[in-house]
Amino acid sequence: MSIAAAGEPAPPAVRKRPKNRRAQLALTAAEMFCERGYHGVSLDEIATAVGISGPAIYRHFPNKYAMLVHATRQLAEAVRAATGLPGEDDPRRRVDALLAVLARLAVEHRRVAGLYQWEWRYLEAEHREEFMAELGVLAGRLAVPLRQSRPEIGDRDAHALVRAALSVFGSLGTHRAAIARGRAELALRRAAWALLDAEPATPLVPTTEYPAPEPLLGVTARREILLNESVKLFHRHGYHAVGVEDIGRAAGINASSVYRYFPGKADILAAAFYRASERVAESTAAALSGATGDADALHRMIGSYVELTFERSALVSVYLAENNNLPEADRHELRKVQRLHVEEWVRLLGRLRPELAVPEARILVHAALNLVTDLSRLVRFDRRSGMDRHLTRLMSTVLHA
Repeated sequence: MSIAAAGEPAPPAVRKRPKNRRAQLALTAAEMFCERGYHGVSLDEIATAVGISGPAIYRHFPNKYAMLVHATRQLAEAVRAATGLPGEDDPRRRVDALLAVLARLAVEHRRVAGLYQWEWRYLEAEHREEFMAELGVLAGRLAVPLRQSRPEIGDRDAHALVRAALSVFGSLGTHRAAIARGRAELALRRAAWALLDAEPATPLVPTTEYPAPEPLLGVTARREILLNESVKLFHRHGYHAVGVEDIGRAAGINASSVYRYFPGKADILAAAFYRASERVAESTAAALSGATGDADALHRMIGSYVELTFERSALVSVYLAENNNLPEADRHELRKVQRLHVEEWVRLLGRLRPELAVPEARILVHAALNLVTDLSRLVRFDRRSGMDRHLTRLMSTVLHA
């Protein structure tokens, strides 16, 4: 007779660790990093979300950074495996098959797409190069059949158009607009195809350089200088990697003097966000005033957004990447402002394209906006070469896909 049968309590069941615990931890961490920012998540919070104790994490990862590296590798491996399709004799059919796969992956990995968009900034040089090399492999898989289907364009042009198309897929991770899976995949696929069929622009040259110092925020007062230097530092290194001492040093004052103008670093970030939202509102209002109709208004808004993004690239980049680090009250207020700005685009696009359902219009707006902000970090902007006109065409191409 067993002990349990004798009326005594049965021994507790032994819980088995799932075989995929490491992958589960990395996925949960990636989702939390993308939702709240890499530095805004602790190991204990990740452990709680998975249902284990904090110390149990160390059986799988030595630290949080190792989880970030593993998560980015998982994302890259998923893309590499899914796009390693058998060859197609028809290059356009091969491109189409790849776009279909990427659209599916964009939807499936929506909650971790921020690794591609922003969180990879926190990788060290070795792992960043590894991640960028994976993106290069992906770009090549699209660029080769694209060139075969469009022999009139060169290799650099093909890669530039592919890079723009990849920005469309990455855009789904920058927002949480609701849309049915199939409709999202179709909208992204059509927008990517429209870009790959677009007229190339030779000056779209990749760069690893940061923009030269610009009068991003005006420097008529010490407070403005602090804002200006803070934005540039946040843009280059990320909010958490920058200290008040760094800001003071860049502005030419002691760290203690920074507190005469701002209570803390988070308040500097909030001030930069409010300044950015003001710039966006001013830019939009200026574009809409004097427009002769909806088509002209959209054209003006596109041109205005391209100009604002590149002339204030650091400010716009911080505005899009660092909202998780804002004080809660400011974060909610500014996200509302961002949503209202997007809806202005959606309403205008809806009037021009009444056949387009609102969810699809919203997806295309986010894709078009992300295209420009994404490229602003990766390409040189040269008006003399017509780059502004080319980017305006690309943005318009997405919106009319």
